[in-house]
Amino acid sequence: MNDRACPREWIDLAERLAEIARPIAKRYFRTAVDIFYKADASPVTVADCAIETALREEIERVFPKHGILGEEHGGTRLDAEAVWVLDPIDGTKAFIAGMPTFGTLIACCAGDRPVLGVIDQPIQEERWLGAAGRPSLYNGTAIRVRGTEALERSVLYVPAPDPFERSDDADGFRRLKDAVGLIRYGADCYAHGLLASGHVDLVVESGLRPYDYCALVPVIDGAGGVILDWDGNPLTLRSDGRTISAATPALFGAARTALVG
Repeated sequence: MNDRACPREWIDLAERLAEIARPIAKRYFRTAVDIFYKADASPVTVADCAIETALREEIERVFPKHGILGEEHGGTRLDAEAVWVLDPIDGTKAFIAGMPTFGTLIACCAGDRPVLGVIDQPIQEERWLGAAGRPSLYNGTAIRVRGTEALERSVLYVPAPDPFERSDDADGFRRLKDAVGLIRYGADCYAHGLLASGHVDLVVESGLRPYDYCALVPVIDGAGGVILDWDGNPLTLRSDGRTISAATPALFGAARTALVG
C-alpha cells in the first residue's frame, strides 16, 4: 500500500461526492438519454457530463487549490499537491444498455500516486472505499481478497471477449485465457470491486486512462490484493494503461508470465 496516509477530510469529501453522484445516475438510468460519441468513438451521455460537473463544483468549493482530472471535462491544476481523478460513469456502454454494472470512480492522488479511491455502484447502492493507511471497506465493512495463487483455480474478468485479439498482446492473452479456471467478460470497474471483496481473482485490462484505474488502486491495495502495470510497476497518473489486478502476488506473477513471458 502507498505509505502516505490519506487525510480524513479527503475521505469525507470522496464519500460526499459519491452521494452527490448517486441520485444523478439514478435519474437518468434506463431512460431515453441522448448518446453522443467522442473522437475515439466511445459513447458519452448527459448523465456522464452532469455527474462530473456536480463533482467538480463540490471539489472546487471544498479544496479550491486541489487539481482535478475528469474524463469529460479535462484537467486543471494538475501540478497541485493533490489531484482528484473522476470517471462519472465508468462503463457507459453498460449504463446505456440498462446494466447496473457501471460505477462512478472517484480518486485522489498525492505526488501522482493514488491514495484514495471510491468505486460506487449507484443503482445497487454498493460502495467500495480504499484509503492509504486503512483497510478497504464495502458498504462500511472491512473486506479482504481471497488467497488464490494458482491460475487454474482463478476467476478472470476481462473487458470483452478477445479484447486483445487485434493487438500485440493477443498471444499472451490466449495463454492466460487457456490457463485460468473460469473467465467472465465485462463489468468494468465493478469487476475490481468483486476482486476486492473476494469473489474474483484476476482482472486484466489495457488502454485505460488515469480516470479508469486510479480509484481502483487504493481499494485493491487496502483489501490485500495487487494492482500493477504489466511490467510490475505501481500505477501512477503517467502509467500506460495496461493493468493486472490480482488477489495475491503469486497469482499476479503467474498472470504476468502468461501475458508477457
